[in-house]
Amino acid sequence: MAITPSLFDAPASQVLPGATDWITGTLLGSLAAGLCVIAVAFIGLRLMMGHLAIRDGLRVVIGCFVLLGAPLIASGLLNLTGQSEPPSRTAEAAPVLPKVSRAYDPYLGASIQSDGFQAPQQPVTGSSAD
Repeated sequence: MAITPSLFDAPASQVLPGATDWITGTLLGSLAAGLCVIAVAFIGLRLMMGHLAIRDGLRVVIGCFVLLGAPLIASGLLNLTGQSEPPSRTAEAAPVLPKVSRAYDPYLGASIQSDGFQAPQQPVTGSSAD
């Protein structure tokens, strides 16, 4: 009997880099190349029939070149700035709550400072109507 992982368990790999890799693969992969080929063919047909201005046709063709050449353009711009490789996408997770050395008290959260010590209590004073 195989045990299926729970939806409440932490994922085995990082989710956001996987999602961005999937989007990048979709936008720059064979799907994008196929859509660009169909777009250029359709634009060429509309140009030959006289239904589209040359300026608009060139705009679509240049857009396809920019879309498919985006990785090469990005690496060229990085080389101009002096960086040989793109910055890493791994980020360290910041702790959400400060580490507290005493037992957990759910009602004490608002009075804990970021350094883990309890905030000093201010005495409650009544207002005097002088």
